[in-house]
Amino acid sequence: QVQLVESGGGLVQPGGSLRLSCAASGSIFSINAMGWYRQAPGKERELVASITLGRSTKFADSVKGRFTISRDDNKNTVYLQMNSLKPEDTAVYYCNLVGGAAIVRDYWGKGTLVTVSS
Repeated sequence: QVQLVESGGGLVQPGGSLRLSCAASGSIFSINAMGWYRQAPGKERELVASITLGRSTKFADSVKGRFTISRDDNKNTVYLQMNSLKPEDTAVYYCNLVGGAAIVRDYWGKGTLVTVSS
């Protein structure tokens, strides 16, 4: 069974912070790099941050300097710390594998909604 469970979203004011968590199955967690994706209303899903098995990280230009990604191998969990949030960060956030063929991302969790608004 594929297990990807996102949590931590909510309503936050501009400039605020949120910490998202993604609990993944052990088999999925050990396959490849993992990352956080987001899909805003009316837009395609995009990758915003990734972290390899060796803990190398990459970020989309839109979130550099504001977001950090980390992983806890013992807990099979990936985190996304989001600071200085902007209204344009509003989206449903998902975690999943990064890289490889699209077939490895056939399954998506329900995601967690982040709304940045005053």
